[in-house]
Amino acid sequence: MAWQSVASLSQLEEEEPFPITVGKALIALVKLGEDVHCVSNVCTHEFALLSDGIVEAGCIECPLHQAQFDVATGAHRSGPVCKDLQTFPVKVVDGSILVDFG
Repeated sequence: MAWQSVASLSQLEEEEPFPITVGKALIALVKLGEDVHCVSNVCTHEFALLSDGIVEAGCIECPLHQAQFDVATGAHRSGPVCKDLQTFPVKVVDGSILVDFG
């Protein structure tokens, strides 16, 4: 695994998508309680930035057509989508958020 430091835990707010660009990857970090999740920041339906949407009940919602994705699994929950969202493994070490891009 190739873990890469992408942000500090102190930069994240509860249920607020935090957008980051790493190379060509557009990602969003989401803090839910003690957990941090990393998902693609691009909706699989119409390619809107998910970080412009909201997080509620463990799902991130696309601002364009309200498609919802589970931030832990990337699974599509509702809205006009046929494909799940890509997720990435995350770990927090000494306050630094590390993501494995594979």
